Amino acid sequence: MGFRPQTAVAGRPVREHRGFIATTAPDGDALPGLLLVAPPPSSGTARMATLFEDPRVRRGCTLQESAATTFRIILIKPSHYDDDGYVIQWGRSSVPSNTMAAMYGLATDCAERHVLGADVQIAVTAYDETNTRITPKRIVDALTSAGERGVVLLIGVQSNQFPRAVDLAVQFRAYGVPVVIGGFHTSGCVAMLPTLPADLVQAMERGISLYAGELEGRMDALLRDAYHGRLHPLYDFMKDLPDLQGQPVPYLPVAQIRRLSGARTSFDAGRGCPFLCSFCTIINVQGRKSRHRSADDVERIIRANLAQGVHKFFITDDNFGRNRAWEALLDRMIALREEEGLAFTMTIQVDTLCHKIPRFIEKAGRAGVDRVFIGLENINPEALEGSRKRQNNITEYRSMLQAWHQVGALTFAGYILGFPTDTAASILRDIRIIQRELPVDLLEFFILTPLPGSQDHKELVERGVPLEPDMNAYDSVHVTAPHARMSKEELAGVYQQAWDAYYTPEHVETVIRRAADWGFDTNKIKWMMLAFHATATIERVHPLDSGLFRRKYRGDRRAGLPREHPMTFYGRYAVEIVWKYFLLLRMYLTYEGARRRATRAASGVPMRDVATEPIQATELNDLELFTVTAAARSAVDKVRERAERRAGVETLALREGSVGSL
Repeated sequence: MGFRPQTAVAGRPVREHRGFIATTAPDGDALPGLLLVAPPPSSGTARMATLFEDPRVRRGCTLQESAATTFRIILIKPSHYDDDGYVIQWGRSSVPSNTMAAMYGLATDCAERHVLGADVQIAVTAYDETNTRITPKRIVDALTSAGERGVVLLIGVQSNQFPRAVDLAVQFRAYGVPVVIGGFHTSGCVAMLPTLPADLVQAMERGISLYAGELEGRMDALLRDAYHGRLHPLYDFMKDLPDLQGQPVPYLPVAQIRRLSGARTSFDAGRGCPFLCSFCTIINVQGRKSRHRSADDVERIIRANLAQGVHKFFITDDNFGRNRAWEALLDRMIALREEEGLAFTMTIQVDTLCHKIPRFIEKAGRAGVDRVFIGLENINPEALEGSRKRQNNITEYRSMLQAWHQVGALTFAGYILGFPTDTAASILRDIRIIQRELPVDLLEFFILTPLPGSQDHKELVERGVPLEPDMNAYDSVHVTAPHARMSKEELAGVYQQAWDAYYTPEHVETVIRRAADWGFDTNKIKWMMLAFHATATIERVHPLDSGLFRRKYRGDRRAGLPREHPMTFYGRYAVEIVWKYFLLLRMYLTYEGARRRATRAASGVPMRDVATEPIQATELNDLELFTVTAAARSAVDKVRERAERRAGVETLALREGSVGSL
């Protein structure tokens, strides 16, 4: 079907959309193949058949023939492809999706309010592809068999997930089901690029709607557009970020949460970050202003999940310490734990200066925070300065990490490889310094990646630097941009070496022994370190993409790649399983040996090494962290200069006070 220009996109003239011409089908119809919904019956109610559960439902009807009064919202959080083109999927995945919880909360709120009319029931189904196989034909068959219509929302789609999202969307569109893709890739491209990239334009040309921005306050309108067959090619709300106060709160039913290892759910207590890191997409997608939920909202989230037996939470704020309501939120959690005796734990993300916020770490510990993700990023001040991460001061790293251990929190530190100053040798050297001088527990590595939506990506595009064209590779595991000092192969190779360099048997033993001293379960930390190391080196995916038992399906391969012969596929898959579990067993035995040695050594003898020693004034002269590079020495000099100026001001104030008292 041909296209013709449309005069507006989501209420905005096309000229405002950076040169992209929004289009629609001839004669004013919806996008090609989009379901045109007939008005529901004026009397009577259709039964709500649960997807895949009622074998008695009539089969064979098409979506266009259906006149049901149930409209189903199908939420799908897509995964992405491995290097062979197969979907990365697990029996149990490891990281909960906040977008899934937020969207489920918004969708169920719409259902409760009957936003499509009193005679239209809204049903919600959620799928996380990292732990659930998505077969569009089965989903569509279930819809038609149940006499339902619906819309597919592919949510929280990151750049590396966009190719998979499009492949799924194309299959649903072939059956006439309307599809909307949202998430950081779409939002980041719309926010930062002067024209829409080819992958977004091609998606819209295939009848897929795109959504840039956040859906709070706008879900009703989107559903009405989907229900009435009038979805726009592009929705752009990037310049109008909603307030989070009083919005429907993130929530997932326990059946979804149990598909995760550890049965942990997630929610965002706030959005936005005040800093200017050039590699970050958060500040350009969610903004730099802190927008937060109320303490009442967070209490509702906690109580609702405790009621269904979920006691572990991941607060996904990119920087919880910069949430303007952090203290009110922590105070409410403390009250729930200490006054009512409710049992729950929290995982949060923070920056490296969070220990400078008065009362923050102490209250976080009392509020149940037992795991902290920290954006360490690098120990070279020159690299940090070059990426505009000026808030990271290497002279504060040790005191910050020790402060978290004092409240019983395990520390996870993100470390980026591939800054312009990096070489393979300097990366491995810095890892050795971290092992000896910083009390980090789990270190996770990322290759510096110019993600669409970041300032880095924008500047590289403007300069015409050749970037990896395949968005599936933008997962922080693959090299996607040229490096000043390393070849693509060298950077990819040192990334793999980094995991083995940090997680040596000797260092695993050291970390476990440190944990025994500050009161963390040694068996638990053993398993967590093993999971990170094994996922990166055996499965060859990032730990944040990991899970329990890798699933592969012959039919779930990237579009354009051939379907392999059953003997080839299943034979290789069987060999992979056996070989990987052999390697995992061998690694487990190494880790268990390290745990036993650490446990024996810790019996009655406190661990004392450089990393855990109390902060000393002389360490600025002694530790490699502060002396190994010219940039590190310069950073130390600046710290000393600031300290001398403060001391001078304090001395002057004391003298003036003494004179005044005379």
